[in-house]
Amino acid sequence: MSDASAKKKLSKDINKTGQHGFRRGVNVIAVASGKGGVGKTWFSITLSHALAKAGKKVLLFDGDLGLANIDVQLGLMPKRDLNDVIRGRLSIDKVIQPYKEGGFDIVAGRSGQASLSALPSQRLTMLRDQLVDIATEYDVVILDLGAGVDRTVRMLSASAIRTLLVTTDEPTSLTDAYAFIKLGSAAGMSKNVGVIVNQATSTTEGEKTYKTLLKACENFLRLKPPLIGMVRYDKKVKATIRHQSPILTRSPNSDAAEDVESIAKIIIRDLAERKKAARA
Repeated sequence: MSDASAKKKLSKDINKTGQHGFRRGVNVIAVASGKGGVGKTWFSITLSHALAKAGKKVLLFDGDLGLANIDVQLGLMPKRDLNDVIRGRLSIDKVIQPYKEGGFDIVAGRSGQASLSALPSQRLTMLRDQLVDIATEYDVVILDLGAGVDRTVRMLSASAIRTLLVTTDEPTSLTDAYAFIKLGSAAGMSKNVGVIVNQATSTTEGEKTYKTLLKACENFLRLKPPLIGMVRYDKKVKATIRHQSPILTRSPNSDAAEDVESIAKIIIRDLAERKKAARA
């Protein structure tokens, strides 16, 4: 094998397994945040809905172990959830349930069970491997991670080809977003992180928020995480959460809905380009 062929093969292998040997789903998109309260789960739900509306087969996976709330935001009462998988009672394909209103599938988590957030590495690896396996049956898998930068979040994030880091203009949100990128850099995952600015009062303010984070990353980490998109502040978001209904169903023409649909198009294009490059 020539050096050029060997390098190309190595690149493909890394794309599938990750730089440190982690199994990585080539169509898995993780959604993360440095802190809670920035709209991460709402964004995960809306992005999944937007991708489904665009004709993609989508799975939304609640990876916020211990504080899961996708089912709450959607008004669901799942009979089976991630706890059944982690305890070894069921395989992950047995706990998938269709969310007909949004046209996508869901793996619900278990809220309020602290033991899930402190799983041993072996159990987390098993969960991650099942997630990557089931991802082959979908066009896109959205992985809603827990807030913060703990071991569970980092391990699950490692299974994704792209991590969307949601932040707002609040100083604590930006500080924690920077911490997430810093720890991701130490784990060799910094190249996969892209930024989503949520609740931006305007495009100008959203760009200002991103540039604040970017400047810190450039100065201290020598990194330039790209801006994937911005979601404008929209009063209708709270109304949809309160009514446990997706914004693309209740207020499809709202600013926030349109912004997430634009981000979905970017994700679709990015995955298509990655797929094309993998075949080259």
